[in-house]
Amino acid sequence: MNVTRRLGGLWLALAAMLAPLSAQGGDVMSRLDRFLAEVRSGQGRFTQVVVSRSGRRPQRSAGDFAFARPNRFLWVYTEPYPQRLVGDGQRLWSYDQDLNQVTVKPLGEALGATPAAILAGEGDLSRNFELADNGSRDGLDWIAARPKAADSPFSEMELGFAGSELQAMVIRDSFGQQTELQFERFEVNPTLAPQIFQFVPPAGADVIGQ
Repeated sequence: MNVTRRLGGLWLALAAMLAPLSAQGGDVMSRLDRFLAEVRSGQGRFTQVVVSRSGRRPQRSAGDFAFARPNRFLWVYTEPYPQRLVGDGQRLWSYDQDLNQVTVKPLGEALGATPAAILAGEGDLSRNFELADNGSRDGLDWIAARPKAADSPFSEMELGFAGSELQAMVIRDSFGQQTELQFERFEVNPTLAPQIFQFVPPAGADVIGQ
């Protein structure tokens, strides 16, 4: 999978890091509000399945994540191909181990009004998203988040809560591709070493960008 596709996967997946919230009950919108107010850092594991409109065999991946607001995150694919994505607060680094290639770009340019803004940003979602209660199905309560920007890389995002815990996420883009995420082993507000959000290109790696 190329770097551009993986960066798209980052945008889709980072929003999936919404954590179990400290308070129980309340409507699903209030649960999101509490997440934005209370969760400042987190870490855990994710699984991701991408389904195309063509019906091609789903692409499955898994790995680990960590984040600390504002604008710092680590997203590590461990399968099927190793790749590391790091937001250091100013830049987004993407390292493809198989290609020994690093892509770097300004963080604001890379994220913008994307799902990553929910996790790594300052929490002012109304500036970039239209949010609404999307009802219940499959045992979960859903929030729909639709980007206001016409050039957003996705058309709709859904967050699925079971009680106070976010268990699932669905992302749909304008090409009919759907990304489904599941989360486990999520730790809320851990103390994370600042060094994990720093990246130094490996010796000999091809560095593309700024």
